[in-house]
Amino acid sequence: MKKLIALLIAAMALVGCSSAPATPSETPAGTAGTTGGAAKEVNVGVSIYKFDDNFMTLYRNEIQSYFDSLSNDQVKYNVTIQDGKNDQAEQTNQIDNFIAQDYDVLIINLVQSTSAATVIDKCKEANKPCIFINREPSAEDMAMYDGTDYQGMYTYVGADARQSGKFQGEIIADLENKGDLNGDGKLQYVMVVGDPENVDAKYRTEFSISQYKESSGLDVEKLDEQRGDWDQAKGQEIVANALTKYGDKVEVVFCNNDGMALGAAQAIAAANRTVGEDIYLVGVDALAEAVELVSTGGMTGTVLNDHIGQSHQAVDAAIKAVNGEKLDAYYWVDYVKVTPANAAEFK
Repeated sequence: MKKLIALLIAAMALVGCSSAPATPSETPAGTAGTTGGAAKEVNVGVSIYKFDDNFMTLYRNEIQSYFDSLSNDQVKYNVTIQDGKNDQAEQTNQIDNFIAQDYDVLIINLVQSTSAATVIDKCKEANKPCIFINREPSAEDMAMYDGTDYQGMYTYVGADARQSGKFQGEIIADLENKGDLNGDGKLQYVMVVGDPENVDAKYRTEFSISQYKESSGLDVEKLDEQRGDWDQAKGQEIVANALTKYGDKVEVVFCNNDGMALGAAQAIAAANRTVGEDIYLVGVDALAEAVELVSTGGMTGTVLNDHIGQSHQAVDAAIKAVNGEKLDAYYWVDYVKVTPANAAEFK
């Protein structure tokens, strides 16, 4: 009898010390790191139109850095950033591979803005969120799935290129002589265009001139307009040829980005022209080299294209989408004028 009682007591003790295992539904979502388990992994596919673009180098590095800073015990962001090599077929293949490998979200800096509809269709079919950056798709493409379940799963993060163009025009119009060096009541200019098919290039080209005319009250004369593909070497070549052809008649060089403006500055110096004295030069992006030139008089001005603000907003949007939150169609980050008066703030 004593042995039986002892056995019963031991059995009761074992039952009292045991507990049922938690079912998956009892474990709060997103708390894997706090229970000793592995962190939730989120795979992010990023395709940049080309790696050797000055501005997009800063942008993609900040995307990686910001995702890294947000990784913790609960979630780990695995970021794969690929070079589109300025080839839409190459980028489309990268997007197809991201989808085939079941990446959780895509961040796309389009090689060609006109390819946005195709990319949106691919992501919709795979039910993958898509964050467009830097190169704005058309309004029609951005509205193509309004009213469907896919609305709110794709967005554009960027700065309104109209604003950057307007700021370029205002920088010249705000000069004491309004840029009219020869005093003929008309601004003679050269325009170096990034890519005519890119909406940012279109808006910067158009609005820099329309805003100049509105702000200055003067007319304009376009001496030359050439495609520079956002490239410093091409910017140098275009401006060198324009200065050879038109000489002192060129009063202002407008460049759609700072990369081309840096090339233009080299051509201006080689032609023995002096920015601020017998010619003016403006760009967009506020690259460190360009800001230094603005502060020392080598450029008239530039426009800050906030790669930090934009990259962080793109990452934030990607995380919201992965977490099942609906996105706005657009997230805008303002540009800022950079002139000799405030250039020190951006160094």
